[in-house]
Amino acid sequence: MAKLKSRIALEPFAHFDLPTHHLSVSSLSLSQSTLYVGTRNGSLLLLSLNPTPTPTPTPTPTPNPPPIESVSFASLSRNVSLLRTVSVSGSPVESIFVLSEIGVVLVLSDGFLFITDSLLIHPVKKLGGLKGVSVIARRFRGTHSQSTDLTDNASNSSKGQRILDKFGGVRTNGVKSKDLEQNREGNYVFALVIGKKLMLIELVLSSDLANASFVILREMQCFDGVKSMVWLDDSIIVGTINGYSLFSCVTGQSGVIFSLPDLSRPPLLKLLWRNWEVLLLVDNVGVIVDALGQPVGGSLVFRKGGPDSIGDLSSYVVVVRDGKMDLYHKKSGNCIQTLTFGVEGVGQCIVANEENRSGEFAAVATPTKLICFRKVPSEEQIKDLLRKKNFNEAISLVEELECEGELSKEVLSLFHAQVGFLLLFDLHFKEAVDHFLQSETMQPSEVFPFIMRDPNRWSLLVPRNRYWGLHPPPVPLEDVVDDGLLAIQRAIFLRKAGVETVVDECFLSNPPTRAELLESAIKNIIRYLEVSRQKDLTLAVKEGVDTLLMYLYRALNYVDDMEKLASSENYCIVEELETLLDGSGHLRALAFLYASKGMSSKALAIWRILARNYSSGLWKDPGMHDGACVTSGRETAATEASNILEDSSDQDLVLQHLAWIADLNPALAVRILTSEKRTNQLSPDEVIAAIDPKKVEILQCYLQWLIEEQDSDDTRLHTLYALSLAKSAIESFNSESSSQSPDTGRQEHLKTPDIQRESIIQSPVRNRLQIFLQSSDLYDPEEVLDLIQDSELWLEKAILYRKLGQESLVLQILALKLEDSEAAEQYCAEIGRPDAYMQLLDMYLDPQDGKEPMFKAAVRLLHNRGESLDPLQVLETLSPDMPLQLASETILRMLRARLHHHRQGQIVHYLSRAVHIDARLARLEERSRLVQINDESLCDSCHARLGTKLFAMYPDDTVVCYKCFRRQGESTSVTGRDFKQDVLFKPGWLVTR
Repeated sequence: MAKLKSRIALEPFAHFDLPTHHLSVSSLSLSQSTLYVGTRNGSLLLLSLNPTPTPTPTPTPTPNPPPIESVSFASLSRNVSLLRTVSVSGSPVESIFVLSEIGVVLVLSDGFLFITDSLLIHPVKKLGGLKGVSVIARRFRGTHSQSTDLTDNASNSSKGQRILDKFGGVRTNGVKSKDLEQNREGNYVFALVIGKKLMLIELVLSSDLANASFVILREMQCFDGVKSMVWLDDSIIVGTINGYSLFSCVTGQSGVIFSLPDLSRPPLLKLLWRNWEVLLLVDNVGVIVDALGQPVGGSLVFRKGGPDSIGDLSSYVVVVRDGKMDLYHKKSGNCIQTLTFGVEGVGQCIVANEENRSGEFAAVATPTKLICFRKVPSEEQIKDLLRKKNFNEAISLVEELECEGELSKEVLSLFHAQVGFLLLFDLHFKEAVDHFLQSETMQPSEVFPFIMRDPNRWSLLVPRNRYWGLHPPPVPLEDVVDDGLLAIQRAIFLRKAGVETVVDECFLSNPPTRAELLESAIKNIIRYLEVSRQKDLTLAVKEGVDTLLMYLYRALNYVDDMEKLASSENYCIVEELETLLDGSGHLRALAFLYASKGMSSKALAIWRILARNYSSGLWKDPGMHDGACVTSGRETAATEASNILEDSSDQDLVLQHLAWIADLNPALAVRILTSEKRTNQLSPDEVIAAIDPKKVEILQCYLQWLIEEQDSDDTRLHTLYALSLAKSAIESFNSESSSQSPDTGRQEHLKTPDIQRESIIQSPVRNRLQIFLQSSDLYDPEEVLDLIQDSELWLEKAILYRKLGQESLVLQILALKLEDSEAAEQYCAEIGRPDAYMQLLDMYLDPQDGKEPMFKAAVRLLHNRGESLDPLQVLETLSPDMPLQLASETILRMLRARLHHHRQGQIVHYLSRAVHIDARLARLEERSRLVQINDESLCDSCHARLGTKLFAMYPDDTVVCYKCFRRQGESTSVTGRDFKQDVLFKPGWLVTR
């Protein structure tokens, strides 16, 4: 049998003792607020019930509940009264059917059917023609069933009956059949067993019960010894001592559902109204089947011995035996309540229920008395379980009700909130928050009093929602834990004294510590507030959630979570957290919080302090060694400060903190100065003045950004950038030169990696200087030249001299200092004058300053550019000391090229002259052409007769009058051809096309 539970689902509301001891209950029928009781001496009693008075509390159920006699009978007896008693027959009343919609009661007694009115006023009438009825069942149709209407199907009647119906509906035994024109009520169709015959009949009722009769719809062969029967839709299920069988009321075919074992209890059938199913009793097991006899769901296992009677009450099955009533849940199969209403061996017990899907009442009878029960409202059942701290059972009940659709969303949300508060005060914090999160109506502000004592900023936001009033008012978590530990200690003491308590057994066997409970409470409240942040809340509640969440993070020293919340978008109240975070040393979180609220000055001040004091252990990265930890901490502080300054347009604030950030990481300083996130850029003059002169790279990066990214055309900035690059280039050149000496070579080689690591610019400074000097025209070249005049930066000097237009000095540097012949020749080509090459040749042959002549460079120049030079000038320029074998070949090539160019010029000259003569001849021929004009000649443009008018002829032989010629122009003919664009070629002695 399923485990007994302590739920109160039914409570008694009425009690009735039979008037005399001669009466003994044999059957019951419950209809709305009336109860019909059949006795063994053939009497029928009508009782009136009054279920509205306030119920008397029942004792708390226990595994061995007290008998129902412990309830005050005086109060229960007032809710029931005997209205009338009639005698049906001298034998026991076996079945009672109440047709409440028409006010008729049908009774089976002594094998006959009797009919009377529902108030038992009219005399009881016996339906003639039926004798020896052992079992009767009324037909019920499911809500969505497609069952056959037997009363409208003529084929369901026998052939002889259809013939009699044509002659007035009189049967051979004198029973009147129903007139086919009368209204037929399909709800008044019954199946009854007489011997081995199964008959389907329909009651024929009129306003006068004395004229009541019946119509036999169908007859079928059945079994002997039928004990129970149910008719659902088109299926009739009958129970015999051998088993259960199913008959079709349409086809008459039958089949076996279950076979009963030997020595088993008598068969018992019960229609379950809620899902239109049938319960079949097999010994002490209840098997639920559908209308086709197919098992559905699970089985119900009853107490040993099996029940005397079974009732159906909403989602429960009511079972009675030996003065006890068990209440089983249909789906789970659990016994949820057991009530004792009589002593063991009291005799046959009977249970009756309302014949509807949502029944609320049930009646239980012993041979001498009856008790009426009503279903306790679901909400009251839940409350009762929660008061006893049977949380798991209350949750199970709610889940059952939710699956059955008996709980609204509002009640469900209220339940989860109420259970959450009870579990919280019972120190089950994880489960409490799980229920809080399932409640759709609970507000996050309801947990504020558990975090901060009243009064506080959010006291007025806390709703005064007491739910079902089962939990005490909210207090801080510390008090909740202290009170809970005190209750545990008290329970342990009572347990030793032999007194049972409702405290969790786990707490009694292994009492938790205060620190463990408090940590668990805070962790789970944090979990609830984190989920609440995603909800659509009012601004005040959002502020409370975020601020108190920071309180809880600080309580558990959740540094990462604190910083994550503070650095993200949040609604924390700074005034509530300043002192807390500052006092606990969580300066990073406070700095993030300041920054998120726009308090940049305070945030930067904290980062500056942290950058200076990381070595003292204010913050350490556990993943790094001590030395690396300090460095990483300082870098982190500088990075966070730079993130703030990149967005700030406050120039004074930026320049105030620029110096210490530059000391830690120059690249971050450059990011701050060159940030485009700010709405208003900084003043270049103020920034340049504020940059430490020793931080040359920062200055250069900033100037480069102004010039290249911001397209600054300020000559001062261009000149300053050029001078700065020149100074750095000189220093770099001197450093490289000194590193070439034998004494310092190794030492400088060891220093080089550090210099490269610390540099924030990857490209060499000389490359940057040369590129800038060539690309910019806005700096002062003379000022830069003065700076590098005494240095060895010859290429830079050449660029500057070129800017100043001093060609000879440029050639001297390129040819003599740098000995870059290709660059020198390229510069001469840019000048574009032949004398530039001669000047370069002179420099090669006479370098001066005691240098040897550069014959190879001179030969290269003659080889590459000799064609552009005058051979005579070259010969005059050549030095007598120059070896002839070096220049002979080049001079010969120059002379040959000179002669070749001369002859090519002559050829071109004569060809041009020939073309010119040909053109003149063609022009002459065109002008000498004759055209004949007569009186019939027309202008090709206006088509006027030419006669003696002036006319003109185009090269394409079109003739127009002089007026049209003036209009057309001399280059465009009437055909639209433009002779300037589309030249007309005519054959000549030179031009053949």
